Amino acid sequence: MLTLTRLEELAALGEPLHLAMGVFDGVHAGHQAVIARVVDAAARDGGLAGLLTFDPHPIRVIAPAKAPSSLLETLDHKARVASTLGVRLFIPLHFDAAMAVMDAAEFIQRLTAAPVRTIAVGEDWRFGRQRAGDVPFLRIEAEKRGFRLEAVPPVMWDGDRISSTRIRQAIHDGNLDEAARMLGRPYSVSGTVIHGDQRGRQLGFPTANMDTGELQLPPAGVWAVRVSDAEENHWNGVANLGIRPTVDGGKRLLEAHLFGFTGDLYGKNLEVRFEKHLRPEMKFPSLAALRQQIATDVATAREFFPPEKRD
Repeated sequence: MLTLTRLEELAALGEPLHLAMGVFDGVHAGHQAVIARVVDAAARDGGLAGLLTFDPHPIRVIAPAKAPSSLLETLDHKARVASTLGVRLFIPLHFDAAMAVMDAAEFIQRLTAAPVRTIAVGEDWRFGRQRAGDVPFLRIEAEKRGFRLEAVPPVMWDGDRISSTRIRQAIHDGNLDEAARMLGRPYSVSGTVIHGDQRGRQLGFPTANMDTGELQLPPAGVWAVRVSDAEENHWNGVANLGIRPTVDGGKRLLEAHLFGFTGDLYGKNLEVRFEKHLRPEMKFPSLAALRQQIATDVATAREFFPPEKRD
C-alpha cells in the first residue's frame, strides 16, 4: 500500500482518487461502512481507494483535556487493517496547530488540486476551523468541484451507534466479544518488540516484550493469545499483561511467550490478539512458584487452541 503524508503529493499520482476521510480510531464497523463506499467507487470507476486520516488524534491538539487517554491502534496497525478492506492509498496527515486553524474551504481546495472523484465521510463528521466543514458544506463543494460525496449514516449495534468510545470501554471492561462485534474483527494490539530484563528466559519461558504505547488494553492478567508479524507468520502463545508484582515490576508490560518460536524478534512489529483471559495477575512467594504457575499457564493456553492450530 502506498503511503503519502502531504496533500501536495496526491496530484502526482496521476490517477482518480476515491477518499474516505476521518480519524478512524479502531477502523470499526462504522468506519468500514465509509471505507466500503470508496473501495466500491474505485472498483466501479477506476482509480485508487484511499484513506485520509490524521496523526495525532485531532482532539489531542484542539482540546487535550477532552482527549481519550488511550487509542485503539497505532498508525501502522490502522494502515494494515485498511489494506485488508481494499484500501490502496494511506494518507496520514500530521495534525498540528496550523492544521487546526485551517479553514475547511482551504483544506478542500488543496485536496481537490488532485483528481479527487469521491469523498466519503460519516454523516456527522466535521473538520476545519471551528468544525465548519460538515456534510452540507461538502455537498456544496462537491457540486462546485466535481466530486461525488458519500455521507454514510452510523452503524448501530445493540440499540446504539458504534463508536471508538464504546469499544474502548468494552475492552477496558474485558468484554472482548462485544468489542469484536463492534470492530467487525477480533480485538488486537500492535507494538514493537523491545529489550526486557530477560526474566522470562531465566525462568525457562522467553518472552517478546511489547511496547504498546498509549493503546487501550484489556484487564491485567494472563491471556491465551494469537500472535502474527508483518510477514504473516502466526503463533499461538500465552501472554502476561500487568506490572509483574513477583519481580517488583512497576510499569505495565505486555510479555508474550510464543509456542514453538526460536529466534530474535527485537525491533519487529507484532500483532497480538487476546483470545481468552486465563487468570488475574497475582504475586507469588518465590520465583520457583512463579515458574511452576507459568508452566501451568502454558499448558492451559495450549489446551485452549483447537488441535489443528496447536504448535
